[in-house]
Amino acid sequence: MQINELLKSLKELNIKPIYLIQGNQDYLITKIRNNFLSLIPESERTMNYANYDMETTNISNAVEDAMSLPFFGEKRLVIVNNPYFLTGNRSKEKIDQDIDSFVNYVKSPQNSTIMIIIAPYDKLDSRKKITKTIKKNSEIIDLSNMSDSEIKNYLKSKINNNGYTIDNEALNQLIQRTSNDLSSAMSELSKLFLYCYNQKSISVNDVNNVVTKSLDQNVFDLVNYVINNNINESINLYHELINSSNEPLQINAILLSQFRLLIQVKVMSDKGYSQGKLASKLRIHPYRIKLALQKVRNYNYKKLSMAYLGLVDMESQMKSTQKSADLLFEMFMIKFVN
Repeated sequence: MQINELLKSLKELNIKPIYLIQGNQDYLITKIRNNFLSLIPESERTMNYANYDMETTNISNAVEDAMSLPFFGEKRLVIVNNPYFLTGNRSKEKIDQDIDSFVNYVKSPQNSTIMIIIAPYDKLDSRKKITKTIKKNSEIIDLSNMSDSEIKNYLKSKINNNGYTIDNEALNQLIQRTSNDLSSAMSELSKLFLYCYNQKSISVNDVNNVVTKSLDQNVFDLVNYVINNNINESINLYHELINSSNEPLQINAILLSQFRLLIQVKVMSDKGYSQGKLASKLRIHPYRIKLALQKVRNYNYKKLSMAYLGLVDMESQMKSTQKSADLLFEMFMIKFVN
């Protein structure tokens, strides 16, 4: 089910007993949560609304609450957050979750209860019994793989509804600067609305002036400089990232991730994989695959591998020597170019 379909069904009071919201889109999750909460009159929320975090609470508490009848109301709302046991992840608290009681409830839910399972993860472990049971018995809203066009349409609709216009170049730049993350882009819109209040139109220059590049986007630019042998630009941008209080190991980890993706896309695209098949096989957002495909056309496997292995060596030295990250990166660039 698409989010617009969900919101329409809630408005029409066509409500299911269990919903699974999957995907790490904070803005949309908040919007969905608020729409469900509006189904419970404010005067009844103290007794008929509960919010549970599975990283700190046993699921049996949520199940027990969900099985109770509403108190002087028509519906009870129970929200289950961070159900890590639907993934391959483990809770830091190592809670001994009562999964069996949850499975039994999902198979036979209380009709007067609305249970919302919010799983802010890109993928779930479909091999698990509980995951299979929930997917079979719930209404699923998957926010994890929103397409480029869906994100663009959502942003454009929000902009137009606020009385503004935006050209395609500016919209693309906004999406690129926020790493194709809808939640980040939505948070930047309020700044753009204030900045462009007088003219009510948003240009690419406005986006460049207002929207700060994310760390991922800066590292994306750094990758471009590295593979194009631009030593000065690479070193200058690396210095800027360090001076902006970014951790060297974090920067290096993102660089490694980017080059690993480029190598994978290079090898698989040469074997005939399409953009859609690459995204599915690698379980990477189609937008990142699209950008990677644009890059690898101009570079060979050997060049990409040299960069990746050089960064692996750089990380090893970061952890085992007293050399500064700036110096190690400069040494990496000189060796890579020569």
